[in-house]
Amino acid sequence: MREQHSRDSVEPEDYAVINAVYGALLIGVVLATRERVKRDPIRRSELVPMGAATFAVSKVIAREKIGTWVREPFVEDASHGGTPRGRRIQRAVGELVTCSRCVGAWSALGVVGLRAASPQVGRLVTSVLATSAVNDWAQAGFAWLRGKANQVPDYLPRK
Repeated sequence: MREQHSRDSVEPEDYAVINAVYGALLIGVVLATRERVKRDPIRRSELVPMGAATFAVSKVIAREKIGTWVREPFVEDASHGGTPRGRRIQRAVGELVTCSRCVGAWSALGVVGLRAASPQVGRLVTSVLATSAVNDWAQAGFAWLRGKANQVPDYLPRK
């Protein structure tokens, strides 16, 4: 007999449904683009920019204010990260859209799928998103350096 779960529980089959949707989309992308990919294969040199593009998309969806509209149906207080709401599939999707690594897998499917389906458009979108990711890293690095520069070393007298 199956245990009673709380109102906000997620069952293993809920995750299975999400995985099945991902798998079906992956198979669909492969089947729909295999001839085009034979003519214009994705080169190794494209993987880093595509990875950066995936980072940018997943961060926007899982963390940024502008991604609130994606999270809102599945997450309480979506503008501040939030916690998954509802139960079963709704809650499982809420867990997915608040996890940047989880969204990263779906974002990668989108970025790679777009590149495979329409190489020129895929490269352009990848370039824009990768540049955004580089900017994000540069801004974070600058903020970190500024914070370090403003710290008073222990060996200097404090005012």
